[in-house]
Amino acid sequence: MRADARKNRDHLLAVAGTAIAEQGVDVSLRDVARKADVGLATLLRHFPTREALLDALLRTSFDELTAQAVQLETADSAADALVSWLRDCVAWTTEYRGVTVLMAAAIEDTESALHASCVTLRAAGARLLARAQAAGAARSDIDGADLFALVAALAWIGDQPSLAPSADRLFDVVASAILASVEGGSGGGVG
Repeated sequence: MRADARKNRDHLLAVAGTAIAEQGVDVSLRDVARKADVGLATLLRHFPTREALLDALLRTSFDELTAQAVQLETADSAADALVSWLRDCVAWTTEYRGVTVLMAAAIEDTESALHASCVTLRAAGARLLARAQAAGAARSDIDGADLFALVAALAWIGDQPSLAPSADRLFDVVASAILASVEGGSGGGVG
């Protein structure tokens, strides 16, 4: 890609990221183009669909969260590693309003531009969960799909103005439930 084309693409992604953070994933592509001081045709030349734009915008974050999970796989505490990744994943999903709905749909839609990134992210979380389960630190009756659904649910809570003030407390409740021993009693606290 030519340097000027790369610069235009990066500028479009920066403007789109701000617009989506403010207005949500359903922001008008025409508005994104206008805010970027380009024509809609220019935006569509770089990103022919809304999903292509979102995939390009979100891919870096997906990759960073996946890499973080890989690094955490060697952490001393499997439980702390899982909760740390879960917290960061939920925090990231609340940066872009409405992204959790897209992620939940994309995980099931193999034709979605976001599908591969969502599957990779879910697998990274599943490995951390499996490690915590093997260490006896996490419930054995949940899997990576459940964990991915909990990320979406916790992010949705954070995206609701009336519920957002409770988001941190509810995260701790859910994290404690994940770490709770199935045989009765809790497996440990969340820091």
